[in-house]
Amino acid sequence: MTHTMLQMLAQSATPSTPPGSIVSTVWDMTVRGGWIMIPLALCSLVAMTIVAERLILTRRGRVVPPALLESLIALRHDPRRALDTCSSDSSPLAPVILAAIKSRSLPKAQQEQAVAQAGEREIRKIRQRMRLLSALPQAATMLGLLGTVLGMIRTFTVVAASADSLGKTERLAQGIHEAWTSTAGVLIVAIPTLLAYHIIMARIDAAAAALDHAAALWLNPGDEPLPASPARSASDGQPHAAIVPSNPVAPAGELVATAPA
Repeated sequence: MTHTMLQMLAQSATPSTPPGSIVSTVWDMTVRGGWIMIPLALCSLVAMTIVAERLILTRRGRVVPPALLESLIALRHDPRRALDTCSSDSSPLAPVILAAIKSRSLPKAQQEQAVAQAGEREIRKIRQRMRLLSALPQAATMLGLLGTVLGMIRTFTVVAASADSLGKTERLAQGIHEAWTSTAGVLIVAIPTLLAYHIIMARIDAAAAALDHAAALWLNPGDEPLPASPARSASDGQPHAAIVPSNPVAPAGELVATAPA
């Protein structure tokens, strides 16, 4: 029923779209893919929303605003003003430095632990919805496979039930073309989504490194500027809090493999 409605809409829209144009080609692919293209379009919409949101939230200037970091370093000897500055800022850096200020009277090891825990909480916030994004390429691939199988079943059923189809390869070719259209559509959605997932995960790792660098500058004011890395070199004599994600999201290709039997 849905496939028939899509065909009717395609026929009504044919005169208004120039033949061979991108719009007509995409619309023709959507119609030929059948009803399976509807959940596939929803997966594409969800993926684009998550990708756009995470790209904005993982900008380095938002995670560790340079102006905020400079002002906090300048206020290191004025904890009250630094506390007010952190409380009025919404960037992930503010809670990390706030934890350092509140634990300044504790031993160095406990202060570093408090800073590390605050950093991990902020990284978990940045990583929200990444597991959903990692599952979308697999879900889209399964939908495309389902559409292909159903399309082939429908094609051979029609050919077997119609005596006029015997010996006419064009009807079989048309059915196979429609069945594989859903596969092409799912690859168009799954490949960019998978690439975007890994790009965003790399940006999240960079955000963790930037927070760790900023925390080290606050905790160790006598140190030279540190490189943006998740942890300082083992050859450095003075340790500091390392903000390392404690529960990384499994890559998109490992979710099925790690699922319980």
